[in-house]
Amino acid sequence: MKYLFLLLCLTSLAATGQNARSVSNDWLIAPESARATIAYSKDGRDLVLSNGLVRRTFRVKPDLACIEYKNLTNGQQLLRAVKPEASVVLNGVPYPVGGLYGQKENAYLLPQWIDGLQVSDSAFHFVDLKISPLMPYLKWKTAMWAGNKQDASGSEVTLRFRSGLAALAGVDVYVHYAIFDGIPLISKWVTIENRSNADWTVNQVVNEILAVVEEESAVVGKPEEMAKPNGLYIENNYAFNNAMRYSLSDQATHWKTDKHYTSQVNYDYQTPCLLEVHPKVDMGVRLKAGENLESVRTYELLTDSYDRERKGLAIRKMYRTIAPWTTINPIFMHLVSQNDEQVRTAIDQCAATGYEALILSFGSHCNMEDTTAANLRKWKELADYAHGKKVLIGSYSLFSSRKISDEDDVINPKTGKPGGAFFGNAPCMGSKWGLGYLARLKKFMSYTCFDIFENDGPYPGDLCASTSHPGHEGLADSQWRQMALQKELYRWCAANGVYVNAPDWYFLDGTNKIALGYREVNFSLSREQQKILNRQNIYDATWNETPSMVWGFVPLTKYQGGGPEAVLEPLSEHLDAYEQLMMQYYGAGVQACYRGPRLYDTEQTRRTVSNVVGWYKKYRDILNADIIHLRRADGRDWDGIMHVSPQLREKGLVMLYNPTTAPMTRQIKLPVYYTGRHDSVKIRVKEGAPQTFRVNREYEVDYKVEIPAEGYTWLVIE
Repeated sequence: MKYLFLLLCLTSLAATGQNARSVSNDWLIAPESARATIAYSKDGRDLVLSNGLVRRTFRVKPDLACIEYKNLTNGQQLLRAVKPEASVVLNGVPYPVGGLYGQKENAYLLPQWIDGLQVSDSAFHFVDLKISPLMPYLKWKTAMWAGNKQDASGSEVTLRFRSGLAALAGVDVYVHYAIFDGIPLISKWVTIENRSNADWTVNQVVNEILAVVEEESAVVGKPEEMAKPNGLYIENNYAFNNAMRYSLSDQATHWKTDKHYTSQVNYDYQTPCLLEVHPKVDMGVRLKAGENLESVRTYELLTDSYDRERKGLAIRKMYRTIAPWTTINPIFMHLVSQNDEQVRTAIDQCAATGYEALILSFGSHCNMEDTTAANLRKWKELADYAHGKKVLIGSYSLFSSRKISDEDDVINPKTGKPGGAFFGNAPCMGSKWGLGYLARLKKFMSYTCFDIFENDGPYPGDLCASTSHPGHEGLADSQWRQMALQKELYRWCAANGVYVNAPDWYFLDGTNKIALGYREVNFSLSREQQKILNRQNIYDATWNETPSMVWGFVPLTKYQGGGPEAVLEPLSEHLDAYEQLMMQYYGAGVQACYRGPRLYDTEQTRRTVSNVVGWYKKYRDILNADIIHLRRADGRDWDGIMHVSPQLREKGLVMLYNPTTAPMTRQIKLPVYYTGRHDSVKIRVKEGAPQTFRVNREYEVDYKVEIPAEGYTWLVIE
């Protein structure tokens, strides 16, 4: 029986994705001890990047090459073969950067093979390196509430490479690595410095090349049909397509086949086991004498489990670490206004209910492109009025899905005419109008002191064949140059404390929030349907994104059609639905666009809104913490989510909903592992007295809960 009990305990731990060591040293619960270092090995032959969670090792002679990439949390070796550090294509000619060559067996790499590998005559070769503390990627500031206002800490190294070829004299390539404290994460990017007297065309930069252990072995099968390596999550700052999900927006991560891996199981050598990171469309950029160019930035997060929740927690921790501005989460209203007096009234209502910000929604009378003196003065006065009430203010601006002119719109490469862009017609950001648009926005925000910028339809990757636009030279560099302009705007906003909502994936370049994903016409459905659909959308959108990264929508007035059953106005007549919709969003830590002309119409409505906002502010820290997904809404039974944070006083907060017409009592298993409380927890219903519960060895608490009909309840874990 003793051995059976031990086996059951081990099986239980394995089921949670943990082991005896990781329960007490899990970096997702207690990351403080994982400090990043970059140093030479004792024998001086290798350079080692490590933080106790991940280790990446490089042999430095006769050329620099990665010889180990290990997940120290589970012992997994990711690397199976040595490849170049990077690759650059200059004036149409590809050149490897570093690396060692001659490895015969590519299924695995033995240390004793490394000394026998050779350098490439055509490569850029390692010259020297510089190690320094990790520097912030971009400047940012905010006066708003944020879950984290600290930049990431760690170490970085800059590796310099130079070619011995006379034709490449004056061109230096730098490979940069950053390793972060407290998380198994490494970042990599490449810069090119043109010290020559000639201009160079940088056709492409492949900033990462990794021969990774394959995820599955299949005798037949195409790369797109086969699983990609699970233990390495890749994200980069070259992502767009308005999908509002990173995996569908990524334009630079490529899992390719490896022709040198001749012992793979796949008969046609089609296993996707070679990672390359580079823009899908060639950069085609002219690098003038004296200029520098920076590649895509890649973030490589090592994961230790197939569990969806655990992987999501790791990704969310990555965002909080490398993009702390995404934890800013102001409470805002979306105002539909026709005149200035409506703006003042909305500001007054925000101040009266605890709302922190007002955004002039689409269809309102604020035009940020109008930089006439009169318009600037008017909005500066309104901004001053808002700030005097301690309310932030911002506005919506449309970029794409509009036609400017034949001279300024994106030119279709196939037709040589406007049209055929992602949004049909769209301006080119590199056109004269596009450059002016950027300048006008900055002038408007600088003069008025607006705090928030909502950009609808940023550039989604359209190629432009114009040769007369001042912001790009032609088709070849049009995507890269437009992306650079878009990113520069968002970095400017971050540096000036302007909060940015944008419907595309520019988080790593300064944006703060994206839509959680929805079908707009659903907001013409009944309030009862919207409640369930909203909870489904929140549940689905928060696997990889933190609550502060996404926003939802509540139509106070008619939107996309629908009748009286779809809207909340008059607010006092639909107060129960209004309150629950607020609680669903605030209870998830997600801000919604409450779109309409007002937040309340009666004193009772004002009290209701104020009470919900006050509740949210009281529990704001835990409500912005990570979400554990309990049960997705289906309209048939209870559904709910659970916030967890081992660092806070409230270790967890549970939101539970009953969509049925009868009260329900349910026995629910609450997974408390990520609260950091593994023996016992205290749980209270709302503001009631707490009760102590033991935690079983599956790190769960069996809890009996009552949920009112067509309502909700909430629990606090301490």
